[in-house]
Amino acid sequence: MLNAAFHTTVAQLRELPLDSLAEVAFAGRSNAGKSSAINTLCNHKRLAFVSKMPGRTQHLNFFRVEESRYLVDLPGYGYARAPKDQKHVWQALIGGYLGQRPQLAGLVMIMDVRHPLTELDRSLLDWFQPSGRPVHVLLSKSDKLSRSQSLPILRQVRTTLLGAGFDASVQLFSSPKREGVEEVESVVRGWLGVQKKNPTPGDEAGPTLS
Repeated sequence: MLNAAFHTTVAQLRELPLDSLAEVAFAGRSNAGKSSAINTLCNHKRLAFVSKMPGRTQHLNFFRVEESRYLVDLPGYGYARAPKDQKHVWQALIGGYLGQRPQLAGLVMIMDVRHPLTELDRSLLDWFQPSGRPVHVLLSKSDKLSRSQSLPILRQVRTTLLGAGFDASVQLFSSPKREGVEEVESVVRGWLGVQKKNPTPGDEAGPTLS
């Protein structure tokens, strides 16, 4: 598991951490399971705030994994009931960060496996593609479907992204069932340049990053 701790909340681009060497951003439609995915990846119940109300995350939340290396929780997109002026602020913040942040090593996109590759998902992917940075897609809430239902969706999303020329990997993911945690952890560690530490003798909790 990743051992992350809250570092700071950023409301404007000028507030971005100056010490950062590498960052991995997490993006997704509102209520797609983004905060739950971060919490599960970091083995923490409330590291990222989970709300039943879409649009709760309004700023960039930075979580420190290791010195100068961060996970970044982006505001959810596509929440239709948010005020227009607030939407514009979110869009400017997300767009400015994803387009201008040199420390950004990769983007983890969370999509509800029952509703993948929505128009908003495709728009963000199309916009992000010229950056040349990799994308890892989590098809979240896979526990809501049977394997016979989810596997064809997984294959279809992979085929669609490959055909569109995206540098993207795709996997199934479930926070309640902890499905796919090791796979996404390996991707994130690789992007951040963070290695798993070997457990010390007698350490039953297993390896962490602290």
